[in-house]
Amino acid sequence: METSNPESVTPLELTVLMPCLNEALTVGICVTKALQYLERAGICGEVIVADNGSTDGSREIAEQHGARVVPVEARGYGAALIGGIDAARSDYIIMADADDSYDFSDLDPFVEQLRSGADLVMGNRFKGGIDKGAMPALHRYLGNPVLSFIGRTFFRTKISDFHCGLRGFRRDKIIALGLQTTGMEFASELVVKSVLGDLDVREVPTRLHKDGRDRPPHLRSWRDGWRHLRFLLMFSPRWLFLIPGLVLAVVGAIATAALTFGPVTIGGIGFDVSALLYAAGSLLVGVQAVSFAIFSKMYAIENGFLPHDPRLERLTDKFSLEAGLLAGLSLILLGIGLAVLSFIRWNNADYGALDTRRQVRVVVPAVLGFVLGTTT
Repeated sequence: METSNPESVTPLELTVLMPCLNEALTVGICVTKALQYLERAGICGEVIVADNGSTDGSREIAEQHGARVVPVEARGYGAALIGGIDAARSDYIIMADADDSYDFSDLDPFVEQLRSGADLVMGNRFKGGIDKGAMPALHRYLGNPVLSFIGRTFFRTKISDFHCGLRGFRRDKIIALGLQTTGMEFASELVVKSVLGDLDVREVPTRLHKDGRDRPPHLRSWRDGWRHLRFLLMFSPRWLFLIPGLVLAVVGAIATAALTFGPVTIGGIGFDVSALLYAAGSLLVGVQAVSFAIFSKMYAIENGFLPHDPRLERLTDKFSLEAGLLAGLSLILLGIGLAVLSFIRWNNADYGALDTRRQVRVVVPAVLGFVLGTTT
């Protein structure tokens, strides 16, 4: 069995990868468990500790216990893992923190799934069990469930535990995804890009134990939770911009059309020119959001952040420059026509005071025509 000799050219099947930042109390235990697992399972593999600048002797302890230490200068959880993945020399990688919260001596479910063709195997702590005190209540009952639900909804996957730290994958498939995030949101990026890239993603139960640290974890609940949520939103223009934009645009367009011809009463509540202004604003913001959703997705696809979308390609093929110019010009002409109508009314009143409500119903659509036409 090959473990930590970097000069060896023996083909390796599995790398056990641990990101590490000042884990002197537990890194040796984790390395020993991982090496014992490789020996027991008869797997030709290695143990890599991707050290992110430890100052407590973690690197020396890891080497003494038989790991290959890979120093990673760029700070951050994701940066350490990316450095470790690049340095690995095996077909498969199983990663987890070096805090003894996951049992490196029981990796059989992950290896079995990888050998059977899985590209990414996620652990599920909620199915495998969580020891008392192993996960803060905020994470267990709010953070993880909410973020996992958002991830499943946005990206149409069945993964139930988006942020389990124990996961295995095919090295070549994950490198091909071009992972980039350097912080804790790397955990989300790995899952999201695997799903978007149509990789074979599976889930197995795994148990979470209380870690062996004598200090607070590096994870910061609200800061890192926001970074995960921000990442999920940025990788889903459909949910961040397109759907809200469509709702705003449709509601705004219907309300604007109805209120242009006079007040509207719904359930005994009257809506007049003030509502017309809000409706027009809703329509403008909605159209801008839809446009931004399309352009941001096109940009992401062109730069390799998202896979190609056949539906978007069909849309862009049909919408030519000439069609956009014609549509924009038509809206501008409509705005000019309404502006002329408004001026004629003012002229007929000898440039005196006008009925504000009546006038606003012409001016607002005129402004909408100018703005939407110019934007288009």
